[in-house]
Amino acid sequence: MPVTSAGLLLWRGAAAPAAPEVFIAHMGGPFWARKQAAAWSIPKGEYVDGEDPLAAARREFAEEIGAPAPEVEYVDLGEFRYSSGKLVRVFAGAAPAFEIDELVSNTFELEWPPRSGRHQSFPEVDEARWVPLAEARGLLVAGQRPALDALLRHAASV
Repeated sequence: MPVTSAGLLLWRGAAAPAAPEVFIAHMGGPFWARKQAAAWSIPKGEYVDGEDPLAAARREFAEEIGAPAPEVEYVDLGEFRYSSGKLVRVFAGAAPAFEIDELVSNTFELEWPPRSGRHQSFPEVDEARWVPLAEARGLLVAGQRPALDALLRHAASV
């Protein structure tokens, strides 16, 4: 059974003539510290079989961003498969007024530097912001990029 995650892809702006902006997050920790390309993600996290994916996506958003997910209507854009086989289910929500004053992400522990015997805490997310969709294509991890096309199709229909 593949690992399954659920995430929220917030957007604002028009579908045409300019593409919307999307709210994405830079992954935290030393591996991603100096990377930008393919080092950003839709705020998301794993959920277990039987758990409501949208509820999980909302929970994970709050844990990674430090603010509750906006109370907007969410549309299921579908599941997207990573090359590793992991699946991410993405829900899109138009949230033109959403802003955060401060990013407060949950943390994870990692032995750092490697083989040092020392463990350090790092935030799961170290930055989150609105970016133009075209810019997001280069920033997002490859497995999430097809969700941007699904968002454009949805945004064009509303």
